[in-house]
Amino acid sequence: MGQTATSNLRTVALVGHGAAGKTSLAESLLAAAGAISSRGSVDKGSTVCDFDPQEKELGHSLNSALASFSWQGAQVHIIDTPGFPDFAGQAIGALAAVDTALVVINAQNGVELTSERMMRMAAARGVCRMIVINKIDAENVNLPALVANIRERFGRECMLLDLPSKQGSEVVEVLGHDDGDSDFESVAAAHRALIDQIVEEDEDLLARYLEEGVDPTPDELHAPFERALRAGHLVPILFVSARTGAGIPQLLDVLAHLAPNPGEGNPPPFYRGEPDGPSEAFQAEPDPQKHVLAHVFKVVSDPFIGKVGVFRVHQGTVRKDSQLFVGDGKRPFKVGHIYRLQGKEYVEVDSLVPGDLGAVAKVDEIEFDCVLHDSHDEDHIHLVPLEFPQPMQGLAVHARRKADEQRLFEILHKLEIEDPCFKVERHPTTNETVIRGIGEMHLRAKLSRLAQQYKLELDTKPPQIAYREAITASAEGHCRHKKQSGGAGQFGEVMLRVEPLERGAGFEFVDIVKGGVIPGVFMAAVEKGVRQALADGVVAGFPVEDLRVTVHDGKSHPVDGKDIAFFTAGRKATVEAIRAAKPIILEPVVDIEILAPDSMTGDVTGDLSSKRGHLTGTQPRGPGVMAISGEVPLAELEGYQSRLKSLTGGQGSYSIAFSHYAQVPPATQQQLAGQHKVVEED
Repeated sequence: MGQTATSNLRTVALVGHGAAGKTSLAESLLAAAGAISSRGSVDKGSTVCDFDPQEKELGHSLNSALASFSWQGAQVHIIDTPGFPDFAGQAIGALAAVDTALVVINAQNGVELTSERMMRMAAARGVCRMIVINKIDAENVNLPALVANIRERFGRECMLLDLPSKQGSEVVEVLGHDDGDSDFESVAAAHRALIDQIVEEDEDLLARYLEEGVDPTPDELHAPFERALRAGHLVPILFVSARTGAGIPQLLDVLAHLAPNPGEGNPPPFYRGEPDGPSEAFQAEPDPQKHVLAHVFKVVSDPFIGKVGVFRVHQGTVRKDSQLFVGDGKRPFKVGHIYRLQGKEYVEVDSLVPGDLGAVAKVDEIEFDCVLHDSHDEDHIHLVPLEFPQPMQGLAVHARRKADEQRLFEILHKLEIEDPCFKVERHPTTNETVIRGIGEMHLRAKLSRLAQQYKLELDTKPPQIAYREAITASAEGHCRHKKQSGGAGQFGEVMLRVEPLERGAGFEFVDIVKGGVIPGVFMAAVEKGVRQALADGVVAGFPVEDLRVTVHDGKSHPVDGKDIAFFTAGRKATVEAIRAAKPIILEPVVDIEILAPDSMTGDVTGDLSSKRGHLTGTQPRGPGVMAISGEVPLAELEGYQSRLKSLTGGQGSYSIAFSHYAQVPPATQQQLAGQHKVVEED
């Protein structure tokens, strides 16, 4: 596979809700462009992008997958992404690697949850957007109503770039045509509206267009078209049937001639500095002659070749046998092999230029979201991170065979580095290993992979809820730790004050001790003791957050003053202060969106209210489907998937995202505190 000039590269992510037909669309594009000999089938498990055994079994994507093809001089890299909300991490991560997001919408189901979310996230990221309406040949579709709904949700800048004709068996392009037959709306009217929208981006062109009344040439329209895409002033709508191939040639032409190349898209949001410190924006230039700057947007644990870092080149040229640094690392690694990915195939290449998507293998230092570069001048350059859903759904897991315990941790770590929405936690107080994901489907897929690929048999149970503790008042704490056991003893005295901070502020440690009553050499031990007390919890054994601890006085001893004494005094003084500061227990509250038949809205909302839930809105979501939004404590959602299926006859689904922490009811606090006392007495 030869090198392509950056100006001829296109990078595109196929995003949208599950069952919109993204994988089938990718297959049709690859087949029409001649990259594969014939179009595979999702049902038969023969597609390029759904190659994982689990994906073949389930019939839908679990991971993002890369493929590429050539069309009319352009090299198009596509990333096919999963659509179900539980696997959102893979779709969101792809936005960091592309210039264009093709938001695929199922003509039968209309605008669904993931489609709406990805439209919003792509706009916030500055990724150019196009809407592809798939399955236009399906029965009982109302395309005019769907287009109206798209414009109502996303704005009048959503403009028709082509129109279906002959009952969805063909598609007519409207940018270069003002005549022809279509199934709805006039081709001439769509053409005129599109031209009017584009020329608004070029004052000279607009003036001439208004004066002469003659359409600009395609070459004249190209630059304002790209500017309109970048600004979000234009979101083209295209129609296809991935099944029959209708609209596929037109979509290929759009990708080759109208989709932005790396120099035409919005620049990636790099910055120089550190995440928690001062920083300044950094402009990467898609120039193959400059220093290398690449970003890892995906990590794969391949069973055959090990850890694989998948990246986009933003600047410079990555060459075989060159050396690259990972982030702020001081030691480079040698690029022994460079790959382009074509589904499950690793195609070796000699170099990658700006706009290329590629991969390197067996580099342990590579992590998700890291930056690769070839000069220490770029040591402190980062890409502004994307916002991923916080994994709140949890399962406590335990290996059935003792011999598998160590292997379990190693494999869970591999799964964790692949998926930004999958986390592994170890809770020493409960002796639980907890895996967390976005939803039940997400965790089931991970458990299935552990069983099938790694042959791990696990027992699972619901984990303890991730409660937190906080204080609501200021209070003083004091401890004099004195221990004498013959010979040198231990002595340390600490006086401190605790104050509540606003929710989410975290922890602050302040030292205002004067006169050296606590020697500076021991202050680190005091802080360590304070942090230990906060981690262990006071009311019910949960971490204490959102407070300031100020150490203001104390005493030491020239002989018996020791780190262990001040550690103990700091810990006990903190516990005493928190007990006097009107402590409360907080519980995680999640935003929930439930999709259910509209006839069952009352049953679902009533059940949500019974779980201490708060309804925030309802909105129609496709024919006969209602989207119900609300907030609910996470503790109330144990077993909710089964309950929702029972309420809706198996037709309901839901997704959650962390919202905030809120105080638990008094009865719950009393119960949790009582349980903690039993643990302490044991």
